[in-house]
Amino acid sequence: MAAFVNALHQAPIGEAYTGLSSEELDRRIAAAKERLGRDLVILGHHYQRDDVIAFADHRGDSLKLARIAAELDARYIVFCGVHFMAETADILTADEQIVVLPDLNAGCSMADMAAIEDVEVCWDLLTEQFGDTIIPVTYVNSTAAIKAFVGQRGGLVCTSSNAEKVFAYAWAQKKRILFLPDEHLGRNTGAAFGLSLSEMAVYDPQEMALAYPHGEGDPRLILWKGHCSVHQRFEPHHVHEVRRRYPGIRVLVHPECRYETVQLADACGSTEFIIRTVKQAPPGTKWAIGTEHNLVNRLAQEHPEQFILSLNERICPCLTMNRIDRPHLLWALENLVAGTPHNVIRVEPEVARWARVAIDRMLALA
Repeated sequence: MAAFVNALHQAPIGEAYTGLSSEELDRRIAAAKERLGRDLVILGHHYQRDDVIAFADHRGDSLKLARIAAELDARYIVFCGVHFMAETADILTADEQIVVLPDLNAGCSMADMAAIEDVEVCWDLLTEQFGDTIIPVTYVNSTAAIKAFVGQRGGLVCTSSNAEKVFAYAWAQKKRILFLPDEHLGRNTGAAFGLSLSEMAVYDPQEMALAYPHGEGDPRLILWKGHCSVHQRFEPHHVHEVRRRYPGIRVLVHPECRYETVQLADACGSTEFIIRTVKQAPPGTKWAIGTEHNLVNRLAQEHPEQFILSLNERICPCLTMNRIDRPHLLWALENLVAGTPHNVIRVEPEVARWARVAIDRMLALA
């Protein structure tokens, strides 16, 4: 019988897996994949560690993996990513398909910053103040409950790849957008549309109130006070310092970075945009990249003809993403081989139905 789990709680997998040598881990993972054959697809997010991403059948950012998940017919989908990504895969796949997250402790601190109870309070306060002028938009880095909340209220999901397209759609529906849970992606996307900072307010769930950090006005964009713990640590002084140390270097950052950092960068875009930009650059190009370390290091290895480093070399990789390691991947796969799936991610049917509405609205814009 499958062990269905929606809460983030991972039982220890034991020395039988954590004590294996690197060679034995690789051998047994490969053997399990071969045993499962066409019944198995492994999805890997770009931020995964190299020794895990090596076993992925498909790799990508959130948007790409969401599209792939929607088209898969494999019996088992093992998601090497974080919890909200596995939830999204479950929402987009058939009921008989099983989505597994190798380590349930692989959560997302950003997604955790928007609890459904707090969002409901926020919505009541905002609609009381602004009436029926708001459409909610949630970043894919959010729980299924938040996606469902948005879907029920005419809103939709976005990723960093398509945020501008989603914002254009949303503003065609209503005067204001409530964007959650990442204020930096929201602010940077609003600025790309030419909104002034004074047209953006910030809702703080701790204070249960709106703040106007750039002067009170009539907000077109209301930002939830949340952030990515990795991308927020790329700061303006890092841009100035890297340019001082490496004249001629180009700064390429993710839109989850601070507005002030993005304004100083040479280019800003999603994970797929960053990868594509580096791939298309001529030999000898120098890059300081503001995104997760695993991806930056992989790009440096794959493009030795270019000079690539992290914009801030003193930060750690995404800690929750890195909880997916080979011992947990092997443990998950061998449980599938034994016919006893563990860490199965199931979204409640009613939540899944409305979350699917929000996701489909996004996918229809492609």
